[in-house]
Amino acid sequence: MAGFECTDQLNAFGHRVDLVQMTGHDRFLNLDYQNITSLGIGCVREGIRWTRAEPQPYKYEFSWAEEVMENADAHGIQVVWDICHFGFPDDLTPLHPMFARRFAHLCRAFAEFYRKKKPEGELVITPINEVSFLSWLGGDVRGTSPYCIGQGWEVKYHLMKAYIEGVEMMKDVDPGVRILSTEPLISILPASPESLESTMNAVRVNNEQFQVLEILSGNICPELRGKPEYLDIIGLNFYYDNQWVLETHEFIPWGEVPPDPRWKPLSRLTEEVFARYRRPVIISETSHPGEHRPNWLEMIGRECGKILEKNIPLYGCCIYPAIDRPDWDFTERWHKSGLWDIHSSHELQRLPNSAAIEAFKTWLSL
Repeated sequence: MAGFECTDQLNAFGHRVDLVQMTGHDRFLNLDYQNITSLGIGCVREGIRWTRAEPQPYKYEFSWAEEVMENADAHGIQVVWDICHFGFPDDLTPLHPMFARRFAHLCRAFAEFYRKKKPEGELVITPINEVSFLSWLGGDVRGTSPYCIGQGWEVKYHLMKAYIEGVEMMKDVDPGVRILSTEPLISILPASPESLESTMNAVRVNNEQFQVLEILSGNICPELRGKPEYLDIIGLNFYYDNQWVLETHEFIPWGEVPPDPRWKPLSRLTEEVFARYRRPVIISETSHPGEHRPNWLEMIGRECGKILEKNIPLYGCCIYPAIDRPDWDFTERWHKSGLWDIHSSHELQRLPNSAAIEAFKTWLSL
């Protein structure tokens, strides 16, 4: 799978960033699809961008989604849709009293639009991407709207209220819609394993990564109307900096030789999630910036092979982003993390990263 950055959020400085536009994906959509299909990729993650899909309250504009659908059909690509991949209209925050209602009606409108265009076939939707991360970013460290400190749980609660009401609305239109949750897959260790307090704190924080799935399935916060069937396909977003020491915030290195014994392989973490929920999984985001891209991709390919060997239903693995992306906050900086680099912010020429592409191609022989 391939993912195209579709954030349209307010960044840490209060500036709106639209990464579909900034990467030129809106102008080079056909070329981008030609490029990924040349590598045998047949499924993409795309976002409708809430700020563009609802230019006025309850007035919807899905021309971008329609363009994606047409190009995807032309190339034989399946699209997995993000309704909100970070970013809300200017007049809303997750703490606004009308947030959930507006979001749910957006979900209904998109499901109706999609089914009018494509009455048949599977529809897979991620209502809100990475609720856990978005709650922390906007609720605890003022990295985006609503720019709060110490309100992470409150933001998460209201995002999940919107999430579940959105699922209800979509299933009212199409009972068969598939829900792909996409949450960070993390591992946090105590600085002092011999300390009971340090160990228990690390266990507590590790378990918090599952709060979204627990709410979605109705295991906690039942007043939000989560149901077991809403926990459908579990997406795991896995990056090089997803494992750290709780107290010191030291990142655990992934590429050491010999391996750092504290690093938990992707296959092991995925197995733990599958044992907990017994749902099919997707590695819904993974990539690495800079020169170690090929090494990371080779490792991910091996780990996906191990997941399949464990008879875990792994539906796909998404290189995210497929095309390089600028930083949200310092937009002149490009992460150098895709299969294709961007030549310049002006020309937006796609330059294949040969080492990353060759590493990706090794997946096909696994």
